[in-house]
Amino acid sequence: MTPTHAPNFPCIRTVGLDGLLVSFADKMAEPSNRAALAFRNMIDTLNWNGVIETSASLASTYIRFDPLTLPHSDIQERVNAILREQDWYEAPLPYGRRLWRVPTVYGGELAPQLDEAAAAAGLSPSEAVERLSATRVRVLTIGFAPGQPYLGPLGPEFNIPRLKELTPMVPAGALVLAISQFVLFSGPTPTGWRHVGQTAFRCFRPEAEQSFALRPGDEMQFLPVSRDELEAIRATNDGESGATCTEILS
Repeated sequence: MTPTHAPNFPCIRTVGLDGLLVSFADKMAEPSNRAALAFRNMIDTLNWNGVIETSASLASTYIRFDPLTLPHSDIQERVNAILREQDWYEAPLPYGRRLWRVPTVYGGELAPQLDEAAAAAGLSPSEAVERLSATRVRVLTIGFAPGQPYLGPLGPEFNIPRLKELTPMVPAGALVLAISQFVLFSGPTPTGWRHVGQTAFRCFRPEAEQSFALRPGDEMQFLPVSRDELEAIRATNDGESGATCTEILS
């Protein structure tokens, strides 16, 4: 079946001597991200001899392979055949994704750019918190820093630009907002995104067997709590994850 959602997509590009990039759109949207995640999962499931690793970005799947074991012509033919099997833009997401519910302080001293972000979205701060906290967002991809997720999509009202100047530093666990997405920071860093919430969630846990807490396709919901409640979480074992519970999504 030939996908019809995006003209000229999907397309296959070579990346160096040992890579293919299968792109489903030239920008992120729910269908193109769904396609990238589902297609990567299929390639992993097939377990072709010669495929070394895969990854998924906002709208693409990357495949690295050994060209001595799996020549370019062979892998391109196989990838094209898999692409024709179904409409990947409507493919089921991989099984085993998890839902994380994360206590979050919105605004105030801990997240001082909420009011500015709400105004840019044409909302009051309370309206912004209500909409942001009610939205379950998907881990679209992991990148920029170890274990750090890009999350979305949010409603179109939150398609606000990044700041013109960098905020010098936000802490680990900062929930920041721009262009209809969240980013949940895995460590202290400067950013041009607006700091709207603060969590105790640890995206990167180098001491753990699985150092990245999140996987692409997981979902998250950022539930409002008071600063005292967040500090209590930090002071207990719950602060190791900063999440109230998880469940497996089909």
